[in-house]
Amino acid sequence: MSRKPVPAQSGERSRVEVNFDKPQLLPRLFGEFDSNILALEERLGVYIHARGQRVVIEGSAEAVAHAREVLQDLHTRVIRGEDVDTGLIDAVIAMSAEPPLTGIIRADAGEAPPPIMIRTRKKTIVPRSAAQVHYMRELVSNDMIFALGPAGTGKTYLAVAQAVAQLITGNVQRLILSRPAVEAGERLGFLPGDMKEKVDPYLRPIYDALYDCLPAEQVERRIASGEIEIAPIAFMRGRTLAEAFVILDEAQNTTPMQMKMFLTRFGQNSRMVICGDPNQTDLPGGPNASGLNDAVGKLEGIEGISMVRFGVGDVVRHPIVGRIVQAYEGPDA
Repeated sequence: MSRKPVPAQSGERSRVEVNFDKPQLLPRLFGEFDSNILALEERLGVYIHARGQRVVIEGSAEAVAHAREVLQDLHTRVIRGEDVDTGLIDAVIAMSAEPPLTGIIRADAGEAPPPIMIRTRKKTIVPRSAAQVHYMRELVSNDMIFALGPAGTGKTYLAVAQAVAQLITGNVQRLILSRPAVEAGERLGFLPGDMKEKVDPYLRPIYDALYDCLPAEQVERRIASGEIEIAPIAFMRGRTLAEAFVILDEAQNTTPMQMKMFLTRFGQNSRMVICGDPNQTDLPGGPNASGLNDAVGKLEGIEGISMVRFGVGDVVRHPIVGRIVQAYEGPDA
């Protein structure tokens, strides 16, 4: 690699060498045409030069130390099989000041505890933002969690992954995944097909997360057996949901009465996650008519109920998604 050095940030000029012991993985670390290295240079204000297994980082002492830490973290993630892209780079930079994650997963005697993660049949999922670290901790320690924030922050995806992990290990007997069938003013009665065909489009994001965590044949088999149930919120009325991991997605589109009905379905040995963006309701009355906002106002601070809030900086989709959310909702979103 031969490029014009990036101007160093203020502070004492520094230079450090990093040697990697798995050179065959470096192409995945550096990215196509060194795109990941270029992203690190741009974000951290350093110059990075690589030759073989040796990487040289130059810049201010603080920036070089930061870049070295981030680069080593990314290399460890590549070893674990993760794909490095600009979204992951931004997440690692944001989390580089976070303290080590211990006590979430027990390690064997004498071994260092691994980072917090969710293991499913198809992949191992690790946090990609500081808020996701907090969220993943809450998912294993609280019975009812409200996950609040904009699209692209991983609220529903991580909840589904944790639910699948709980089902695989036998901690729960079934998964119940629900959504209100309210989108952009459409009504189910005007859509073609039977009830399943009417509601499936609304539940597609949940299906997508399931198929990402379990082989397709297992998803279909568990749905057929009733271990996994995917249904609109209206189907929850009159039930008690025991021994279950229950997820309500797009909760901002519930009315206060629907939300109360759903929350009071909570049964023994269950866990419930309510995901939604308080600012994006499709209800005619806007945010003031949302059962999610009503519930947050009534339940915040109650023992056993956790509120996890995500912001624009926690968006882990393409970086432009975060900029779009910020443009619509303001810099403090």
